Amino acid sequence: MTTPVRFAVTAPDLDAIAKAAGRVALIVPSDGRMSPAARRVNRVTKGALARFLESEAFGKMKEGEAKELSWPTGMAAEALHVVKLPNQAGADLARGAGAALGAALGKEGALVLPGGLKRVADLALGLALRAYRFTDHKSEGPAAEVPEVTFAVAKPEELDLSATAALAEGVFFTRDLVSEPSNVLTTTEFARRLSELESLGVEVEVLEEDQLAELGMRTLLAVGQGSASPSKVVVMQWKGGAEEAPLALVGKGVVFDTGGISLKPAAGMEDMTMDMGGAGTVAGVMKSLALRKARGNVVGLVGLVENMPDGNAIRPGDVVKSMKGDTVEIINTDAEGRLVLCDVLWYAQERFGPRGVIDLATLTGAIIIGLGHENAGVFSNDDAFCAAFLKAAGTEGEGAWRMPLGQAYDDQLKSDVADMKNVGGRPAGSITAAQYLKRFIKEGTPWIHLDIAGVASVKSATTLAPKGATGWGVLALNRLVDDLNPAT
Repeated sequence: MTTPVRFAVTAPDLDAIAKAAGRVALIVPSDGRMSPAARRVNRVTKGALARFLESEAFGKMKEGEAKELSWPTGMAAEALHVVKLPNQAGADLARGAGAALGAALGKEGALVLPGGLKRVADLALGLALRAYRFTDHKSEGPAAEVPEVTFAVAKPEELDLSATAALAEGVFFTRDLVSEPSNVLTTTEFARRLSELESLGVEVEVLEEDQLAELGMRTLLAVGQGSASPSKVVVMQWKGGAEEAPLALVGKGVVFDTGGISLKPAAGMEDMTMDMGGAGTVAGVMKSLALRKARGNVVGLVGLVENMPDGNAIRPGDVVKSMKGDTVEIINTDAEGRLVLCDVLWYAQERFGPRGVIDLATLTGAIIIGLGHENAGVFSNDDAFCAAFLKAAGTEGEGAWRMPLGQAYDDQLKSDVADMKNVGGRPAGSITAAQYLKRFIKEGTPWIHLDIAGVASVKSATTLAPKGATGWGVLALNRLVDDLNPAT
């Protein structure tokens, strides 16, 4: 597993700047005014910093941008990074500046001199998130030593980066799960890794196939019946509140999706190792909440299955009864995620009576056609609940866009032989998928469906992540939990 950088906080030691190994990062406001640390850097580099700050190159730098000066004279560091950033920079700008440093971070770590920057924690979070590297299956293996990043600030006693570190660990947990190949992250291995959260105070329960059958989770079991890997549901409870009903987070955990009998094209099928992205996000949120001892009660439930073609696999035209009791005509076995989620959603409501439910799934390619890789699709039956999530996502800079629901879309699910079909045709595919899930939400239960197919894993680097798994949603849901459980 990948471990984020280690944070250290100290008071500025001007004499130590010249001796610092690795990289030294200096935050300079847009007007080029030098802090005491910057003046010391200028002195040991024999005026090189001042010349750069007075240059046209610095003037053309965008706020949040970093310039690397390699092997600076008079310093032991291999590079000096000059970051142009106002002291009053907002969270997004500070995180982006930190990400620029994280992308360049080496094994020897860094000394960061923030000067008068107010949002040092956001700078640190951006640095940690962008420094992510998944190397478990490369010859080099995972990093033997984790780099340390030291922040030299005027009042070190006032800078607590423990919550920042907890967020980074949660995001890394999600990214690692999404990045793992499916021969490693089987349903059994996934459940084992989630069980390890017990050491952090999370109550974890693994429901096996016989228990799922007794509960009536027939649609979930139908998806996995063509696979040698046993289907499972993992229930994770974080009890950081009093006796109030929990917020329920439900994740689709299809560890590999061939499409089943409705087989996907071969080209690009290797990407379906990430079809458990919803479950991965739920896992990352639960880890962050536990590490930072968050307020509030949250239950995370993930349905872990593998969708394979086999003599035992479900077929198009089969009819399966859900845990709720509704019957579903299987039109397309590649629309399997909703079959997993509907049973887990119903179970979550029956058992926990939650204050609200949020499900996450890499559910449809249609959402990528509609929103690209910039935003997750957001569907909800409750305006206030949805607004609270969108506010949290906006604050954390995680793209999310509300999509419509309506009876006309729901009508596309009508079946001649069962209570509903599992697909409504090509038009509005992401919306009809959401309408399917909505049928399994009890009257009066606030619900949000997040289709994260376009944002869970991407083909090119984003501001806070290298290409691949992003960990989208961990930050937004973590904030939502705090917003719903304010300090008294």
